[in-house]
Amino acid sequence: MAAGENRRPEFLAKNPFGQVPVIEDGYLVLFDSNAILVYLAKTYGDTSWLPDDPRGAAAVQRWLSLAAGQIAHGPGAARLVSVFGAKLDWEAAKAIAIKLFDLIEPEMASKPFAIGDHPTIADIAAYSYIAHAPEGGVSLEPYPNLRAWLRRIEALPGFVALPSTDAGLLADVQQHS
Repeated sequence: MAAGENRRPEFLAKNPFGQVPVIEDGYLVLFDSNAILVYLAKTYGDTSWLPDDPRGAAAVQRWLSLAAGQIAHGPGAARLVSVFGAKLDWEAAKAIAIKLFDLIEPEMASKPFAIGDHPTIADIAAYSYIAHAPEGGVSLEPYPNLRAWLRRIEALPGFVALPSTDAGLLADVQQHS
């Protein structure tokens, strides 16, 4: 994104919004991270990743909505400002992140994963922006339950971490927070 590859015509043909992620599966081209997660769970997963029962499906949907709402507009937006120079309200994004973390911190004390005893696409949808909140100037230090949840996700088989931004950028973020 920093080099503008997401604005090239060949990428825009796949996602006219110029956003990542995009997947290609055979002839299907799909964008929007939550849509991709639902597709992958239904196509290649089992019902543990996206439950079929109404309560489980609704619990996952609640987290997908949080991921597209407060998580994207809070820690996600704060990171966009600090890492990519997005023209967004950094202070408002950090405030949204803190309010969100204050609300979900106690919830994460009572269960190992977002909706219960096992991971779902809800955890995947929420993980990255929360894990990388410090890159947006939002500390995870006050949130031991969230940090424990992040560690449980990172311990899952096949987990691959998103690379952190460079230390110089993080130091600059911390100076401005």
